[in-house]
Formats: sequence, C-alpha cells, structure tokens
Amino acid sequence: MANTPAFRKITAGKLKKLMTENADVLLIDTLPAEVHAGRRIPGAKNACVYEVVFPDRVRELAPRLDQFIILYGSSRRSRDSRAAAEKLLRLGYSSVHVLEGGIAAWQQEGLAVAGDQTLPAEDAAMRLAIEDRIYRVDVERSLIGWTGRNANNKHVGSVRLSKGEIRVGAGAIGGHFEIDMRSIRNYNLEGDELQPVLLAHLESDDFFFVKLFPKAAFTIQKVRLAATPYLSAPNAVVEGDLVLRGVRRRIRFPATVNRSAEGGIAAEAHFDIDRTRWNAIYGSARFFEHLGMHLVFDIISIEVRILAL
Repeated sequence: MANTPAFRKITAGKLKKLMTENADVLLIDTLPAEVHAGRRIPGAKNACVYEVVFPDRVRELAPRLDQFIILYGSSRRSRDSRAAAEKLLRLGYSSVHVLEGGIAAWQQEGLAVAGDQTLPAEDAAMRLAIEDRIYRVDVERSLIGWTGRNANNKHVGSVRLSKGEIRVGAGAIGGHFEIDMRSIRNYNLEGDELQPVLLAHLESDDFFFVKLFPKAAFTIQKVRLAATPYLSAPNAVVEGDLVLRGVRRRIRFPATVNRSAEGGIAAEAHFDIDRTRWNAIYGSARFFEHLGMHLVFDIISIEVRILAL
C-alpha cells in the first residue's frame, strides 16, 4: 500500500526562527476572519477552515502545490489546523506543517501577536454559560414537533406553547411551560382529505381528549449539566413532570442548550414518550385485541425547540 501523505508539526520557537530568517513560508491562520482580526501571528494570512470556500482561498494564497505552508489554529484542544492540513494534503499540497498548540502556544512562549485583541465574546472552549435570571419563552419562535407511527405509515406535525419561562439561579435551572393542545397540526397530509380526519381523531378521547383537556404542561424539576457542557452536543439532562390528559408523569431526556444570539436561551431536545402512560391507549396491542388496520404504535417521537429571552 502506498504511503499516505502526512503533515508535519512545528513548534512556536521553530516558526519564529523561520520568520526571522525571512524564509519562503506561507503562514495561514485557519480561524474565522473576526478572530484573525482581533488576534493573529504577525504576517499570517487568513483562510477559515470552517468555510466551504477554504480550498479556493488557499489556492489563491498558494498557487504552487509545493509551497511551504504552516497552518495554525486556536489551541492544542481544537482540531482546526489539523483539519485544514488534512484538506490541503487531499488537494495535493506536499509541504504542509501545523503549529503545535496553535496561537495559544505561540503566546505562551511570550511571542508577540498582532490585532486589537477584540475577540468575539465567546467561551474559547465552546462551553455553556447562562446568566442567572428568568427567561420568558418566545412562543412564536418555539415549537414542539411530534411523529406518530403504525406498521405501514407515520404522521408528522406540531403543537404550540401558549406560555412558559425558564428560571436560572443559585446553581439550578427550573421552569414551567403550558402547551395549547388545540393547536395540534399535521404536515404530511397537507392537502389530503384525510388530514381533517386525522386531526379530529387526535383531538378526540381516543388520543388527547382536547375538549376536556385543552392544555398540557411540563414543569422542570431538575437539570443536570454535563461535566463539560459543549454547545454542539447534548449538554444537559432534563427531568420533569409532563401533565397530559390530566395525568402527571415524570419524564427524563437529554437536551442541547445554547445562548441565543439575543442573549437568551436556545434549547433543543429529541426524545420518545409512551403515550399509554397518559391513558392515550387507542390502537395499542397492549390493551386491545383484533386491531387490524387500527393498530398504532405506543411511542411518539418528540422534537422540542425552545427560545427564551
């Protein structure tokens, strides 16, 4: 098997020596443009590895595939410069190097940086930090999606929140949400004459008995944050009480919590519930026989998207 090309590593001291010697080196900062503007190694060009146009930008900076290229990123933890190096090798560049430890290692050596140091106000480790206060749910931009299934089909729709709040303080997260069960919608049968039949069925006493129980509610009892709550993965486990059809049951599910662009909370969760725990037993083979075409799976998949400001 042919040898796979590999990038080479270089230390901050070695890079400084090459720059002092005015060597023919192309130094590329792989971080976003706003980070590069605020803090960069003097003389570095910018090509953000997170952008789709990264290969095109590098081709502009280095038309020759044998160009001596040194890439750097944020720190030892971040894989930015390594990902960039692997991309360049696949593009055919033959002399690709990565600064060990990124610009953080450069600064740890006491070496100068350029820029005004106005970096984006973001945790460098991309971890969750929430201000203590009460956040009100934006019901127009929040949504609960649902998927119900049987052996041959599935239906997809949504239901809306009527109000809600998230309380953060004293190291704990709580909250309460009200759900308008009269807002049940279906998407996959849009324009089909069966859509109103399905919605009437869901609103009936076979399922959610909306006439008698027009509201559902969820109350957060406990939130446990991950040891390292990164922003791109489930970083919290939420436990609370869901009241549906007048029945209260405890549920527990993972969630991904972020700060919103407005400084609020943006949270998302995907989980399943067993509808029969709330006495919605229609079509369940655990409770009925000879169901035939009326069999409906017990599990409903839920997708929650909450924006609170």
